Amino acid sequence: MKKSVIFLLSLFLIIFLACSKSSSDNTPMTDDETGGVPENPQQLFPANFQATGSSANDILANTNFDRLRVEIAHVNGFRPTDVAINEFQAFLQQFTFKENIELVFTVLESPNEEDLTLQEISDLEIENRTVYNEGTTLGIYIYFADAPSEGDDLDEGLVTLGAVYRNTSMVVYERTVRTLASRSGLITNADVESATLNHEFGHLLGLVNLGTPAVNDHEDADAENHCNVNPCLMRAELEFGGTNKSSIASRKAGELHSSCILDGLGLLKQMESSVSRGLAAPPDLDAECQLDLETNGGRPNTSS
Repeated sequence: MKKSVIFLLSLFLIIFLACSKSSSDNTPMTDDETGGVPENPQQLFPANFQATGSSANDILANTNFDRLRVEIAHVNGFRPTDVAINEFQAFLQQFTFKENIELVFTVLESPNEEDLTLQEISDLEIENRTVYNEGTTLGIYIYFADAPSEGDDLDEGLVTLGAVYRNTSMVVYERTVRTLASRSGLITNADVESATLNHEFGHLLGLVNLGTPAVNDHEDADAENHCNVNPCLMRAELEFGGTNKSSIASRKAGELHSSCILDGLGLLKQMESSVSRGLAAPPDLDAECQLDLETNGGRPNTSS
């Protein structure tokens, strides 16, 4: 009888220790513990692999996360300009309550691809991303690519500057940004980078009706999750919608797709029009978008 009791107590202790490790130890297991198979970040950090816009309130407010860590992962030689990064930080400070914002720059080798699908970009993220949610710090990943989006064709007017594809993930096609800016005498690399960063991050903030509900209806009837107010950073005419060949191909193949494919030619046209009228090149969020963000936990607009 005594042996049976000792055996049961030993078995309970083994089970208890195993459960304690799996529930409270957030340290990734070693290769020995996993049988040599590395753990998938999607399993380790599921909160960072959700639908676009689902973390809008967490980014805007300080209820669950009071710090923001943004990983700027760029292919060697394709780092964004300091001007665009400074304007991006100002954008975050203007519309969110995050006062502790850290930028982490990660230099990556080129994938040596002629173009990239969103699925390939996602695969690169899983391989290279280092910043995830941790405690009260919310992690964001932005990849600056040295290859264009699959399906781009300048002759046919298909030029993709950026895309969002998860709640904390987005891509900027930096090579395309530079190519497009070089074709304009009015617009700089920093202008295009800034507009692209802020537009796509606007979707991570849930605009329009993408996790942040609209207080007043201002969603374009022909372009889901984009604004019908002109001018506005989230303007519908800046998005390819169903005309982008890469987006259609990915959807048909059942691969990852984006809630927004930013149209480079549309954005360039809008910015050149603004500059010719003496206005700032990158457009701002209109009053309706600002109201939506404030209602979903964002910082109130005190400029008016």
